[in-house]
Amino acid sequence: MVDLSKFKTFDFSEGVPYVSVTSNGLTFNKSVIMKMNYPPYVQLLINEEDKQIALQTCQENDEKAVSFYREKANGVLSVRWNSKDLIQTVARLCGWDLKNKSYRVPGIMIPDASLMLFDMTDATEMV
Repeated sequence: MVDLSKFKTFDFSEGVPYVSVTSNGLTFNKSVIMKMNYPPYVQLLINEEDKQIALQTCQENDEKAVSFYREKANGVLSVRWNSKDLIQTVARLCGWDLKNKSYRVPGIMIPDASLMLFDMTDATEMV
């Protein structure tokens, strides 16, 4: 008999996690939410030197915690942040002109840190 104790079932519904960056905001898709296990609060971390951003699950009372996932009546699974300061910070960090272009950046889940990492240098232009 085959030992399956180290296996887990693959969830096809999750898909590939990514953040879309436009002049209107940052949108984290449903895969980010699902892979992070629907966190109500996160901290946004920025690594300017390596051009990375990360979402780390946290508690409501943690320093600089920000509301993240809230169930919506329409059932849509995404989170959109439209803070002009955040949009400008990401545009400056990456040298992007968001008035003329938008970008999609894949995320990598780092489970032992409860963190989703986005390497902005891996961005692709959205058409």
